[in-house]
Amino acid sequence: MDRRKFLVGIAGASVLGTSLAARAQQESKARRIGYLSMRAGPGPLDEQFIGALRELGRIEGRNLTIEYRWAADKEERLPALAAELVRLDVEVIVTSATPAISAAKHATSTIPIVMQSVADPIGSGFVTNLARPGGNITGLTLLSSELAAKRLQIMQELVPRSKRAALLAIDNAFATPLLISAMKAASLQLNLELFVQLVKSDEDLSRAFGAFERAAAQLLVVQTSPFMAARREKLAELSTRYRLPAMYEVQAYVDAGGLIAYGPDAVQMIRQSALLVDKILNGAKAGDLPIEQPTKFELAINLRTARALGLAIPQPLLARADTVIR
Repeated sequence: MDRRKFLVGIAGASVLGTSLAARAQQESKARRIGYLSMRAGPGPLDEQFIGALRELGRIEGRNLTIEYRWAADKEERLPALAAELVRLDVEVIVTSATPAISAAKHATSTIPIVMQSVADPIGSGFVTNLARPGGNITGLTLLSSELAAKRLQIMQELVPRSKRAALLAIDNAFATPLLISAMKAASLQLNLELFVQLVKSDEDLSRAFGAFERAAAQLLVVQTSPFMAARREKLAELSTRYRLPAMYEVQAYVDAGGLIAYGPDAVQMIRQSALLVDKILNGAKAGDLPIEQPTKFELAINLRTARALGLAIPQPLLARADTVIR
């Protein structure tokens, strides 16, 4: 073998080895992200998020540290929890739901923020442009307001000749006025009278369903929120007791006994948020990453709940369902 080629090969191998060693050392350095939530603790979607990060090579406890902050449904705790994450100098803050996103936004204008889900990022004032959000915020939108008409159409298919619809929404939430406006426009288009009840406590829920009964509402749409999510079983029980067919925005409510849900694939959105976090940790600027809109939507139906309500699910609607609980 030519001695010069041999020496060049040794040198090249040495450089490559040094490069790989440096890369391995860099990847082994633990990165730190913050996780801010309105909820009281982790759930199945959080496991999806961690699993998606693991598939990207970011393994919690090995090369990734996640600082969790749970507000336990107490919105007033969010600003302090967001400030804690900023003091810890995390590299990214991951959050969802309008109140938590707002708290993160007010806590920092420099640390990147990834919204796992938000009803209306423009209407809520988080960004001014979906394609180039600018600033330090990116993420995914639920399109809650845009789907108002579709959800009412499905409910009219489920409850033919219905004329009176109800909306159960969160009092004083950023996204609530946007949703009410969209629901009113959709109701007018579908020749439905709309009754709105705003809630913020457990006592409000019973009062709201009593009001719907007095208004002779024939179908219900429930706004998704951390407050509602924590009371999925209670909502299912109330809608059955008052014999009021209810539409939800995500499948988790149907799994808990709710009748029907139509909305973005929550697992797909959560996993996509992990990809955004990975891009930012790799050097991308949050403001350069477009706000992503759902590409996959799911229809879930609980036949056990339908039977309890005395409803026969139309076959065409049943055939379109992605998930049927029998």
